[in-house]
Amino acid sequence: MALSKKKGIGLLLVGILVIGGALAYKPLLGFYELGTFYNPEKITENFRSSGEKFPHTYIKTGTPWHFKRLSENVELPMVYQYDGKPKLLEKLLTHTGTTGLLVVKDDTILFEKYYQGEKESDRHSMFSVTKSFVSALIGIAIEDGLIDSIDDPITKYVPELKSSGYNGTKIRDILTMSSGIRFTEDYGDLSSDVNRMSMAIATGGSLDEFAASLTREREPGTYNNYVSVDTHVLGMMLVRVTGKTLTQLLEEQIWKPLGMEYEGIWAIDGKGMEVAMGGMAVSLRDMARLGRLYLHQGNWNGKQIVPASWVKDSVTPSAPHLMPGYDNPGSATPFGYGFQWWTPATPHGDFMAFGIYHQTIYVDPTTGIIIAKTSAHKGFTDPANKTDKDESIHALQTISLALGDVDWNGAGITPDDVLKIRQAVQGKNGE
Repeated sequence: MALSKKKGIGLLLVGILVIGGALAYKPLLGFYELGTFYNPEKITENFRSSGEKFPHTYIKTGTPWHFKRLSENVELPMVYQYDGKPKLLEKLLTHTGTTGLLVVKDDTILFEKYYQGEKESDRHSMFSVTKSFVSALIGIAIEDGLIDSIDDPITKYVPELKSSGYNGTKIRDILTMSSGIRFTEDYGDLSSDVNRMSMAIATGGSLDEFAASLTREREPGTYNNYVSVDTHVLGMMLVRVTGKTLTQLLEEQIWKPLGMEYEGIWAIDGKGMEVAMGGMAVSLRDMARLGRLYLHQGNWNGKQIVPASWVKDSVTPSAPHLMPGYDNPGSATPFGYGFQWWTPATPHGDFMAFGIYHQTIYVDPTTGIIIAKTSAHKGFTDPANKTDKDESIHALQTISLALGDVDWNGAGITPDDVLKIRQAVQGKNGE
């Protein structure tokens, strides 16, 4: 969804003015807002104030549930290894434009820090981390008997897609970004899919109609190609089978049961449909609450919110083209993929939600660590930074291994203790 290439924005705006001179002022203003939203010099502020810039709904809170906290932050490992070289964590956090970092173990906040003017109450754009919230709603809908099987064709529940490339595609293949849908991201081409999608949002159009216009490029279930609109189609299905909006579902089934601390914000298109692929803005601690839910296999303080089997399947790649690895011919990415959740390229049972510009919920059941990170990575679209995601995940894995074996409910943990743990981990890994 990133609109960061100025040339593409300019060309598209010219196209709008030439072809659609009769467009109303409001749609043009909406497009201008969308274009400036991704200006690298403005994203730090924009990403924490998206609710003020686009039409949206609010996800209401109930009674908050709170993490415990230490009297002060613990020391994080200063060094991690990537590509055979030692790297500085502080430099990575700066390079990726980190605005918030939170580390939790045993329901206790070990580290919480905000950067670049961010505050704990800010609702930060999560972009594709939104997809993992939508996945949880699908698991609940299946448990409630509203969806018979993820091996059903999507058109069983969303018949208006029969004339599109989604006709006959299994829900499973859409969940795993293996729909085979053709989706181009050429910002200089006025007819490209990414520009048409952006137009649908910016000019008060319908993302449902946009999804129904797409065609098929590959046989579904054969290749892992990240197509964000797949998640919008899943959102359409949820609305059809429940008769409720995505905002209502999330509020009733996730937000209030988990005791989220702050209202969530969800961007909507011109027809009032939530941008399921990446429209949510959420506080850092509330991101970590979803991580806690998945760390405990969908159970929240004794109540099963999301089916345990769904959580397991969501974070476990289930076919060759979904497996992690740097040389998988069936995937466009080195990372593993489940049901709208990622696994690292080199996993050890850990998994994460990840959004553009480096928004992350990282969960490591082997150590009990949850890490939430918000960012405004100004160099995100620069090809020179294409390995930043992989490197960042390695850094998160290092934090998890270094801090994961400590009983933080105890007392007397000192920076020297943390240093010894880090040295032990590095020695054990031969680093």
